[in-house]
Amino acid sequence: MIEARADVVGSLLRPPELLEARERMENGELPVPEFKAVEDAAVDHVLALQEEAGMDVVTDGEVRRLSFQSQLTAAVDGFAEWGLDAFLWGNWQSDELGPMNVERPPIAVVEKLRRRRSLSGEELVYARRRTTKTLKVTLPSPSLFANFWDPERSTSAYATLEEFLGDVAEILREEADELTALGATYLQLDAPQYPLLVDEGYKAFYESRGWPAKRWLELGLELDNHVIADRPGVTFGFHLCRGNQASRWSQADTTGSPSASSPPCMQGGSCSSTTTSAPEASNRSPRFPRTRSWCSGS
Repeated sequence: MIEARADVVGSLLRPPELLEARERMENGELPVPEFKAVEDAAVDHVLALQEEAGMDVVTDGEVRRLSFQSQLTAAVDGFAEWGLDAFLWGNWQSDELGPMNVERPPIAVVEKLRRRRSLSGEELVYARRRTTKTLKVTLPSPSLFANFWDPERSTSAYATLEEFLGDVAEILREEADELTALGATYLQLDAPQYPLLVDEGYKAFYESRGWPAKRWLELGLELDNHVIADRPGVTFGFHLCRGNQASRWSQADTTGSPSASSPPCMQGGSCSSTTTSAPEASNRSPRFPRTRSWCSGS
């Protein structure tokens, strides 16, 4: 007998009043306490929406974030100036709406990373007081931030991309430690970068950073499992997708079928699945020991 369940991947649309309030706050027209009240009301709304739909697992809709992955750059020092396009650049596809191109902005990590505050502690503490359902908190996969390492601007802070991603993974592991200590029982890693590796354009970009696609996957999984670690009683979800921006997707389907070389959980677009890890002896870096991962597609 197959048992199926569903929960929201994470993001829900921010209401217009929240978007307006954020713009006014950033322009100095709305005091932060008044903005936070609007933000809290938006969280209350999306929690009620999910409960009314009969969801057993809910999120805060990620409405406090500029982007699902922006909490790291917002909470951590060391990045050069960035904005929303840091997370939206690329070629977006739609048969109905046509293509849309967002140029990659001049983003980079320029100093050693320093975690200034929690990424998602506020999200967890506020939302769990307002629901009796299982609350899921989402975190970005470490290698999602590979595009912030620039071979011309970043080497004074991090000589190699692997060194930079190692620090990203350590920060995210500390965040997972904190969330677990606060009582989180369901965490999710968002990893839309993996399906991009079956698109030739994105594959070429990532390989220009120094590694073939297979090594990208190996390193990415090592970093993911460093964050997941050994956390009894905590469920981890793993989110893969083709991207979503203005009703378009970012992975072009150039073959008409899943890549024969992509792992099963990358084939077919997207999945949200439970990931577990187990130690395995190897000659990998002691900081990120080799782990064995399983991902069952949805």
